[in-house]
Amino acid sequence: MIKKLARSIREFKLSSILSPLFVTLEVAMECIIPLYMVTMLESIQEDNSLKNIIVNGVILLLLAGFALLFGILSGKFAATASTGFARNLRKDMYYRVQGFSFSNIDKFSTSSLVTRMTTDVANVQMAYMMIIRIAFRAPIMLVFSLIMAFVLNPKIAWIFLILIPILAIGLFLMFRLVDPIFNRVFKKYDAMNESIQENIKGIRVVKSYVRDEYENEKFAKTADNVRWEFLKGEKIIALANPLMQFCMWSAILLICFLGTMFGIKSGIDNSSQISSLIVYATQILSSLMMLNMIMIMISISKTSAKRIVEVLEEESDLHNPENPVYEVKDGSVRFEDVDFKYDIKADRRALKGVNLDIKSGETVGILGGTGSSKTSLVNLIPRLYDATSGHVYVGGVNVKEYDLDTLRNQVAVVLQKNVLFSGTIKENLRWGNPDASDEELERVCRLAQAHDFIMGFPEKYDTYIEQGGSNVSGGQKQRLCIARALLKKPKILILDDSTSAVDTKTDALIRTAFKEDIPDTTKFIIAQRVASVQDADKIIVMDGGSVADIGTHDELLARNAIYQEVYYSQNKANSSEEGVDGE
Repeated sequence: MIKKLARSIREFKLSSILSPLFVTLEVAMECIIPLYMVTMLESIQEDNSLKNIIVNGVILLLLAGFALLFGILSGKFAATASTGFARNLRKDMYYRVQGFSFSNIDKFSTSSLVTRMTTDVANVQMAYMMIIRIAFRAPIMLVFSLIMAFVLNPKIAWIFLILIPILAIGLFLMFRLVDPIFNRVFKKYDAMNESIQENIKGIRVVKSYVRDEYENEKFAKTADNVRWEFLKGEKIIALANPLMQFCMWSAILLICFLGTMFGIKSGIDNSSQISSLIVYATQILSSLMMLNMIMIMISISKTSAKRIVEVLEEESDLHNPENPVYEVKDGSVRFEDVDFKYDIKADRRALKGVNLDIKSGETVGILGGTGSSKTSLVNLIPRLYDATSGHVYVGGVNVKEYDLDTLRNQVAVVLQKNVLFSGTIKENLRWGNPDASDEELERVCRLAQAHDFIMGFPEKYDTYIEQGGSNVSGGQKQRLCIARALLKKPKILILDDSTSAVDTKTDALIRTAFKEDIPDTTKFIIAQRVASVQDADKIIVMDGGSVADIGTHDELLARNAIYQEVYYSQNKANSSEEGVDGE
């Protein structure tokens, strides 16, 4: 795990080395200062001339100045290293997620990925900064201060050998109690983020059903779960301070008592030694406190680090072959005995024994009830998923033999959930082809019946689309997504219920435009209404993950019960009915 995370340090290795180096120098100065103070006070007692006081004062200031300088430099390099490490970590995670297949993404929820890239990375960043600075400072300070204390007065310094184990054992027990609590916290974080994300995405539904109070209560419950777990941990951590205070004041009391007793017996004024020993006592015990806080921070970040590494180690289950094919000959599609499961361990197959032979340029309609695996079928064509068994061919070549980018550039998919990004209409359309001219944009928008409503906007093609396309209607969003797909000039076009939000007239115009302007492109149209597919060359009827029947509209209407039921239910009341929205 550490080795995996360390790869993200990269260009910040020098800062990561310089920080502990300057910390060591800072601690050395801080440990020398109390020892020098004893020498300085004894020197002034013997010679209290102004010159001697100034010389000793300048030396003390220089030591303090160097300690301050080394502290500033160690902090600067620690901050540079930790923030750079966090930046690289987020970038590495983001790039890794971009390379995931759909099945990889299915393993992680969106809320979990958000938590991993924000809260988890922040925890690891904080832990890393503490490791390269405080984790070096605390043990060095502990050792140096202990050595200096014994050099100064070994008769009194033995006090530390008694108090250090007491404080260390107490802090270790606290750490053991806190560790499992913080392990549970991050699962609660995921639940809280999921609640937030779900509410924000569905805010229109929440408002329309007046469920504000219910959502507030649901969020309050998840937030309270996080709060109570943190509260348990913080209550245990809070015990460290009184334990620290007890050990510190006990040390000061014993130092003063023994120092005074030894001074009376020897007849020597050792008040300067007592003052320095008190400073060393503070440094030793505070070092143990720092070590404890580091252990707690590492405990918190350990869980975060595991979650980050899970993403970094997740390998896409879709890979380019050793010698990939870089050209898609045509838009023909063939399925041979294809079975498919979303999870290899699952008992249920999403697709069972599918055999299809689609010629290039054909228009294929796909009809079936909700859950009949219509989307699962077309997802195998651009290799968004791999078939569990059997083979899928595009252009006469097994999809597993293609270069992934080549295949997906020739298979344009307009998914059920239409996604537009914040930016202008032009910027959104050019996702299909970054180098497309304005004339090409207009051409595909006319094909998708989007040009007219775009020209109705004041800014026309430069109209700004809000995040998620919230300032355009569902039908407008679908037409823009279709235009974006057409801009790729694909050999295969898949419309996954992508005209469900447009009226029947516009739907018919889109299909007519496809037939006239892109006759060589193979078109798969998944729909819920028969009117959207009845002119197709072939109509595939799906039922329970299997192909129930294949034929033209007239053939299926004559022989297939599922098709008949859908057709008559949609045409019984009103033949001009616009149909229902997609699944």
